[in-house]
This record gives sequence, C-alpha cells and structure tokens, in this order.
Amino acid sequence: MRNYSNTITLSKNARGIYSIDTVLGCSSGTAINKNGCYNDCYAARISRAYGYDFTKSTVRYFKNENHKHLIASAAQRVPLPFVRIGTMGDPSEAWGHTVSVCEAISSVAQLKIFHEPPKEIVIITKHWKKLTDEQLMRLGKINVCINTSVSALDELGNISEMLYEYERIKPYCKSVLRVVSCDFNIDNETGHNLHKIQAELFKHSNTLDTVFRPSKNNPFVTSGVINVKKEVFNGKKQLASKFNRKTYMGKCSTCSEMCGANFKKP
Repeated sequence: MRNYSNTITLSKNARGIYSIDTVLGCSSGTAINKNGCYNDCYAARISRAYGYDFTKSTVRYFKNENHKHLIASAAQRVPLPFVRIGTMGDPSEAWGHTVSVCEAISSVAQLKIFHEPPKEIVIITKHWKKLTDEQLMRLGKINVCINTSVSALDELGNISEMLYEYERIKPYCKSVLRVVSCDFNIDNETGHNLHKIQAELFKHSNTLDTVFRPSKNNPFVTSGVINVKKEVFNGKKQLASKFNRKTYMGKCSTCSEMCGANFKKP
C-alpha cells in the first residue's frame, strides 16, 4: 500500500466538493476498526481502491509561500461559498497544523485582489484529538464552521464526547452536528434502541442528515439492525440506509445546506 503525499492540494470530488485536506488517512478511526467508522468508512474504501494506506494519518503541508498563495487563491475562487477540510481524513489528528492552514487560507483571501469575503472553511471531524481553548480562539477569528460527525452507531461514550465538543465549540465559531443517520429496524432490539438514540441526536440545533451508505456485507446490514435499499446517490444507484426520505443525496452545488455554510451563526 502507498502512503499519501504530504503536499497540500485543492481537490474536487465527483459530488462537486472542493477540499483542502490537512490530513489524509485516519489512524485513530482505523485503530478501532480496520475498515473505519461503522465498518464502512467511504474514505477508507476509496483509499484502498486506489492503493493508499488509510490507516496512516499523513499531515500535508504547503511547499513554500508561493504554493500557499496559489492554493488559497484557488480556494477563494471556487464556485461555492465554502471549501472543506476533512473529506479524506480527520483534521483532528493534527489540530495545530489544521488551524494554521485555516489562518493561512483566510489571510490570503483577505488581500485586496479579491472582491468578496473569505470563503467559509468547513471542518469535518470526529474529534479524535481535542481542540485546545487557544486553538478555538484562533478559529473564532476567521470564517470557520466545524461539523462534528456523530452517529447512533458510535459507542455511547464517544457520542457523549462528541456532543461535549459540539457544545464547547459554539461560543467560538459555527458548530454543526453532522449526524450519520440510518433507517433503523425498530423490530430488531438493537435497531430499536439505536433509533431512540438517533432521535435524541436530531433534537439538537444545527443538525445535518448524512445518509449511511454501507456495503451489503456490513454487520449492521447482515444482522438486520438497519434497513437498506438501492438509492440514487450522486446520479448512481447505491445501497443506502435512508432515515428521512427527503434527505438530499445529489450534487453539492444544488444542496441547500452546504455542509452548514448556509446556517446562520448563533
């Protein structure tokens, strides 16, 4: 298996999401399960398909000042109101570096050559490592939205920690609860209990519904804990467990929520 490059890039995926990942891979998540979260992390799956080792967290850097300016300038020009950090790895594996990259992107975007405010930076994380108060204060000075990824499928202790971080972030910057949801089988005892936990998660403010797309051999599928069916995702049919029939599964450009970028800051 190959290791990821340690050079930062601005990339666009098939869904139209522009990402500047500060970390590729997720050593913390794969330490719990080699296949990543819920035994079916899409980023881990894609990495394996391309021959990359997702179990190692590769921190990515700007090559020099010119490279930093090029990446940040390109990010400012993307046709969306935000760029994302945390698409193919968890930035919490290197919070200090991630905060510095956010500051660098924001500082370049504030130059007079640009005629609109800096793009919002959406950070998606499971908080494997915790932000310090000093790091939160720095993020609070720039246009950042932190998506705390959580699911009823997580261990109860992890859910409590994620909810704590989600609340702790609120005084500093926009905080969104990104719920990986499922259509739980309430006739199954485990499914029924997880359904109740999920309902409590959605009672929080500023929640996003992210549909779980498992493989057919996922233990939650084979044990009957979740219901699945073929759904159209990004123009193609894929197996999914869709809790809310109205949840959006199309291109990023026509999404109303924009990973929370369209939510108002409290």
